[in-house]
Amino acid sequence: MTSRQPSARFATRLAFLVAGFGVACWAPLVPYAKQRLGVGDGVLGMLLLCIGLGSVIAMVITGALSARYGSKPIIAAGGLGLAVILPLLTVADTPFTLGIALLAFGASLGSLDVAMNIHAVEVERAEGRPLMSGFHALFSVGGFAGSMSMTFLLSMHIGTLASTLPCAALMLAAVAIARPRLIETARAHDGPLFVVPRGIVLLLAALTGITFLVEGALLDWSALLITGAGLVAATQGGLGYVLFSIAMTAGRLGGDALTARVGDRSMMFWGGLLATAGFVVLLTAPIAVIAMTGFVLIGLGASNVVPVLFRRAGSQRAMPSALAVAAITTTGYAGILVGPAGVGFVASGVGLSGAFWLLAGLLCLVPCCASLVTANRPQEVRT
Repeated sequence: MTSRQPSARFATRLAFLVAGFGVACWAPLVPYAKQRLGVGDGVLGMLLLCIGLGSVIAMVITGALSARYGSKPIIAAGGLGLAVILPLLTVADTPFTLGIALLAFGASLGSLDVAMNIHAVEVERAEGRPLMSGFHALFSVGGFAGSMSMTFLLSMHIGTLASTLPCAALMLAAVAIARPRLIETARAHDGPLFVVPRGIVLLLAALTGITFLVEGALLDWSALLITGAGLVAATQGGLGYVLFSIAMTAGRLGGDALTARVGDRSMMFWGGLLATAGFVVLLTAPIAVIAMTGFVLIGLGASNVVPVLFRRAGSQRAMPSALAVAAITTTGYAGILVGPAGVGFVASGVGLSGAFWLLAGLLCLVPCCASLVTANRPQEVRT
């Protein structure tokens, strides 16, 4: 592997930006797709699951392919897929064709997600300083830019297909700029393409799943939580998640410098503790302003936990790093998919507040496991 800094760093940032931008461009198109197909909420929900299904399948396969062929070609293919398929989502005129398109869109996103994280681990290792938080921040920035761009274009009443074309062109340009600057990541020329997660990777995957589960629960349930408690009006229900997202992005933008000063263990311990405290503040808040402070604390605390977990997945020796990164990425994505449904199931028995207290309890595992996750105990790779 050779590293050409800062060009490799720039290319990695573009990959994260494209991933966030591409998936965010789809969100404003959902109401138009429902109207075009004339389907109900149940059918639409099944169609949206195709994105998750395609992503999870691709994530598992991508770990194997990256271990054998490197992440560079997969990043280029995943970014190209997002750009090409996005306009097709606006012309699919039957549930079947849209389902196939969403499956392919999800597969492109999933493959890009895994490959760019593998690439980020290698670039960070080559430079010898924390970079992962900044890379993940660009995903959030891309998401904001994608949703805003698509919303603006749709508001111009130029049609859904025409609105996607400039966005697709921007993604294609970014991929074209990034591709020659991507490094050749480590490859396993012999040995297995699939390895069952084991050892420290199992713990990393579990903690990643918990962290993403919390994020997914906040996205889908936080508005109902604070409006149901009478803290804000229904029209302001989304404010909490907005503050959480802003805090998480800000935390990641400054996370690399802070991690370089305090280290992975302190970042994970104090970040997990701060996020847990944010839940306590949110769930005990008597007024809206205190509840909003809780959202900010959760965002700041959780912002750099996942980057630490990805970095540790890349440096462990229990299994090949590409497969380890794929394993925790897949688990994290599963947390986002399963989390909201799980919260709803628990809430039906103990109430939404009780379900959120359970999330806080799960999040306590992050600071509790910080020392174990960041212990410098290399393990031999067994194949």
